[in-house]
Amino acid sequence: MPQTPSILFVCLGNICRSPLAEAALRDAAARAGVAVEVDSAGTGAWHVGDPPDHRAQAEARRHGIDISGYRGRQVQAADFRRFDHIYALDRDNLAELRRRAPADATAVVALLMDVVPGREGQAVADPYYGDDAGFAVTWGDVSAAAEAIVAGLR
Repeated sequence: MPQTPSILFVCLGNICRSPLAEAALRDAAARAGVAVEVDSAGTGAWHVGDPPDHRAQAEARRHGIDISGYRGRQVQAADFRRFDHIYALDRDNLAELRRRAPADATAVVALLMDVVPGREGQAVADPYYGDDAGFAVTWGDVSAAAEAIVAGLR
């Protein structure tokens, strides 16, 4: 039996973009009946153990998804072996992931929006310093990526 694909989403703090990406992929995969292991993490350690930003939780709720139980964590060396794909949500985090990748890494590390036709090379909008509307933009980005990933897994 084939192994379940595994995907890790990584942003800076793991309280806004990457938890929303995790939620979007979990939802898209469930709707499509596709099995996938999904997690999220941050390159920074400031929010380890914290729930997602209240605005990220509100945006997920608008789409019928409860992410209040998610907790921030920092990406670890083992993640580079545990996951098939590690998607960075922007170029800075992509560069940091590539810098941290251990010599025996097996995960494919890439920019998330590269999976969305016409969005290659673009970052997922970081809503942290903006207003609630920014979280809707972020949701649009990660949802488009989630649908593209699920289409590729079918």
